[in-house]
Amino acid sequence: MKIHRIDHVSVNVNDLSAAKAFFLDLGLEVQGEWEMEGEWLGQVVGLTNVKTACVGLRTPDGQAWIELVKFYTPSDEQDIQKPFANTLGIRHIAFAVEDIEAIVAKLKKKGTEIFSEIQQYEESYKLCYVRGPEGIILELAEKIK
Repeated sequence: MKIHRIDHVSVNVNDLSAAKAFFLDLGLEVQGEWEMEGEWLGQVVGLTNVKTACVGLRTPDGQAWIELVKFYTPSDEQDIQKPFANTLGIRHIAFAVEDIEAIVAKLKKKGTEIFSEIQQYEESYKLCYVRGPEGIILELAEKIK
């Protein structure tokens, strides 16, 4: 028995089109779009009366993808929560990027919340945390050559 890789990360959102646009603008590519509902889906996710819309977005190299999910039913009663970097649980998605300065400048121009200026970690990476749509935290990491 062995694990081969992480297949994908799923992110629940309220505004699917805005989240999709954000990640497309960041450089991801649409892998697929679909809707699901019914008893089978409810059994898989442990909910009743489930109806969803999904967008799969992959990195340009095709090695990783995220799944954005809009639950039409049932809806989350708590609405969007804006966690901090130290909030318990799964907290951020990290992207290996090229030209972090240009990406962060582009995101700032569009009004994206930036946690701090770009920081250098030893002689290996430049890093920056940003908050995407609906509170999603992204870590951008550029390997120093």
